[in-house]
Amino acid sequence: MQLPSTLLENAVSEFSKLPGIGKKTALRLVLHLLKQDVAEVQQFGDIISKMRTEIKFCQRCSNISDADICSICANSMRNQRLICVVETIRDVIAIESTQQFSGTYHVLGGVISPLDGVGPDQLNIESLVYRIQKEETEELIFALNPNIQGDTTIYYIQKKIAPHCRVTTIARGIAFGGELEYADEMTLARSISNRLPVGQYVK
Repeated sequence: MQLPSTLLENAVSEFSKLPGIGKKTALRLVLHLLKQDVAEVQQFGDIISKMRTEIKFCQRCSNISDADICSICANSMRNQRLICVVETIRDVIAIESTQQFSGTYHVLGGVISPLDGVGPDQLNIESLVYRIQKEETEELIFALNPNIQGDTTIYYIQKKIAPHCRVTTIARGIAFGGELEYADEMTLARSISNRLPVGQYVK
């Protein structure tokens, strides 16, 4: 793609680095910005920069937050003794969209995957164990992607926390090998409501 301006080309190149954005879509976005007032484009850039530099991760659950403790952990109306363990922040957003879960979360930041060089020490597992012991957690719900890596992670954590609390996993309405963030809201809601003991799925 030959463009009449190096500045335009550089902007298109940066936008095309975003997931799901090809060169043509990137060009459309850049041309759209060129039509906007300079002040609006400056505000757009400032907001993105501020988001990247000022956003925090909750000290309790590792969810994204504007403060040291996220709005979910700080909400006294939620069941603080019920923890839903997820792989990524995107999974928190997906489950929250169902409006069927009233507990808190713990974001692992991934799953155990030796082939990818990801071990337990690289995940937020120790902070979860400490949290369960300190906060007298009543139930731990695993909402990890239904695949080998997810099941391995569940098995590992279950062994570390037993017998501190009840351990369950979301019902497998989601296909094995699928990804949580792409599941529809009805499937996620049903999976949360119909969770089952981990032992029925992880041996």
